[in-house]
Amino acid sequence: MTSAVLVEELTEDQWRRYRDIRIAALESDGHAFGSSLEAELRYTEAEWRSKARQYVGIIASVASEDIGFMTVENLKGDFGATSWIGSCWVHPDYRKHGALRALFHFIDLQATERNWKKQGLGVWIDNEVAIKAYEKIGFVTMGEPEESTRKPGLFYQRMIRDAVI
Repeated sequence: MTSAVLVEELTEDQWRRYRDIRIAALESDGHAFGSSLEAELRYTEAEWRSKARQYVGIIASVASEDIGFMTVENLKGDFGATSWIGSCWVHPDYRKHGALRALFHFIDLQATERNWKKQGLGVWIDNEVAIKAYEKIGFVTMGEPEESTRKPGLFYQRMIRDAVI
């Protein structure tokens, strides 16, 4: 990758970018998420705007092309987590080129101010590629796998990471 990864926080008025990257993630790697492409294609503008208000949307782009995304939510979670990472995805063409690291660097820079010091996430137990990627940036598995309430029969592993401050 020759261009730098630019990371920014989306606003509610950028809901179309939020929608487009989320739909791209579901089209490419729908198995990795708790929702489905079919469900999210039916969302209205009001529903996308609501999601943009509910979560902090962080987007990565290269040469004005959106190539990665995650959401951050403040919470008091398991294992001391103060924030929860969701919807984490990087376009397959940009994996192993620093996009995931750039997304996490962006939230680390704001960790103290926004109470994102201890980050948690859930990943399907069979998603070994994602687990390895998260481990490379400091996540460790915590607890036993949990069964999904959205997709009964599937299990996810909780992972925790301290922000690099």
